[in-house]
Amino acid sequence: MHSDFIQMRSIVKVFQPATVALDGVSVDINQGEIHSVIGENGAGKSTLMKVLYGMVAPDSGEIYFKGQKVNFSSPRDAVKAGIGMIHQELMLIPSYTIWENVVLGAEPANRLGRLESKEARAQVQALVDEYDLGLSIDERVADVSVGARQKVEILKLLYRDIDTLIMDEPTAVLTPQEIRELFRWVSQAKAAGRTIIFISHKLAEVLEISDRITVMRRGKTITTVENKGLDKSFLARAMVGRDVVFSVSKPPQEPGQTILAAENLHYTDADGQKKLDGVSLKVRRGEIVGLAGVEGNGQFELVQALVGLIQPQQGSIKLKGQEIVPLPISKRRELMSYVPQDRKSWGSAQPLSLQENVIMTHHMTNTALQGRLRWMLSRRKTRQLANTIKEEFEVVVPNIDVPFFALSGGNQQRAIVGREFMLDNDLVILDQPTRGLDVASIEYIQERTLQKRADGQGILLISTDLDELFSLSDRILVMYRGQIVADLRPEETSPEEIGEYMLLGAKGGDNE
Repeated sequence: MHSDFIQMRSIVKVFQPATVALDGVSVDINQGEIHSVIGENGAGKSTLMKVLYGMVAPDSGEIYFKGQKVNFSSPRDAVKAGIGMIHQELMLIPSYTIWENVVLGAEPANRLGRLESKEARAQVQALVDEYDLGLSIDERVADVSVGARQKVEILKLLYRDIDTLIMDEPTAVLTPQEIRELFRWVSQAKAAGRTIIFISHKLAEVLEISDRITVMRRGKTITTVENKGLDKSFLARAMVGRDVVFSVSKPPQEPGQTILAAENLHYTDADGQKKLDGVSLKVRRGEIVGLAGVEGNGQFELVQALVGLIQPQQGSIKLKGQEIVPLPISKRRELMSYVPQDRKSWGSAQPLSLQENVIMTHHMTNTALQGRLRWMLSRRKTRQLANTIKEEFEVVVPNIDVPFFALSGGNQQRAIVGREFMLDNDLVILDQPTRGLDVASIEYIQERTLQKRADGQGILLISTDLDELFSLSDRILVMYRGQIVADLRPEETSPEEIGEYMLLGAKGGDNE
């Protein structure tokens, strides 16, 4: 094991006009180790890895790889040198087969430049067998699970003979069983001499798999420590600068009247794919109903049907007894709060200011924001609302006129959650509210969610984080192939059992 395998020295990166993402960061990665990089949103860990991978050019600093000074101008340069990266958003072509995705861009060709498909398939199959990845290489990527797609990304890098692998939040959408499988492969890759750089917010996983851990905060390296005798509290304190509460308090509470009742929802998309197949569910006052499922099993379409982005071909959706299927989105938004899973594309207008983002929907539903002319908003009142959300939801930003894209992911999410919670609607739909957030932001949003439960609102929580579902939910529903296949209480089940329903549609896989 070489201790000078990767050396990053005094790396500085400033995003204009004045966001210091990396402030003289130095870190060493040993050959053949699993090295985790952790930190709050905006700490700089992803930017640091993008610098190493050639995606972002540093303003100053030096990188040494295998003893040689390098300056990767693109990811292609990094891959040629033996460094690969798996991003949170998997970069695959759904309509291609697994083997076609793997060889794309590095295809074996004959003298005429034609693809040697037989040779390519053989090479990919050999890697699948060698690393026991359990993939059928002729399946289309569109037809396999998220966990299998992640294996395809790993396979792409093995095919290119990568010896250093950067993994950015690799377990964010995996079931417990898939995480175990991924960790088995990571350990196998380490045993074969490969170096793994692991970026994650899940501290229990970091402690389980890492040899060494680098903690970043506000663009600086706080410490690099060997993973011996550490615990989550130590890591969280190093990341945030204070103690963090990991287990939220959810007192017992009797739910009240039904707020949301969806019955027998059916939806088939334009490609003829059945996304909702007779879905029925209820959410009551003072209740958090969690919704689990491997991505692509209908959760996304269910949320779209509830908020009005798609129209189900069959079924009923009642909110406080009122049928809302005929209502347009604007009318539904007067009745429900909604935090979408994609805060950048759906939850905000990134170029606009914090103020303009947090008064969205309020400007239609809150008559108190009107000025002397009823068709105009009062500038004083809208700024007052924006400052209230900024202060009450602890959005760290110099002022409310800062463009939204300049906020860290955690602060963007706090602002969006604040906007929706301040609407004070009886139904709250939270779609992946803490995905990709650091421990401090997760703690804050979960506490505010439980306060909404205590206030008597009904909450539908869609999450791929089973720890979150078990901490917050009064009931956990599981979706599989467009159907709800389980309705369980957290205290009467386990993450492993929920994982079985997510992967197989039934406990023990007896559902066909």
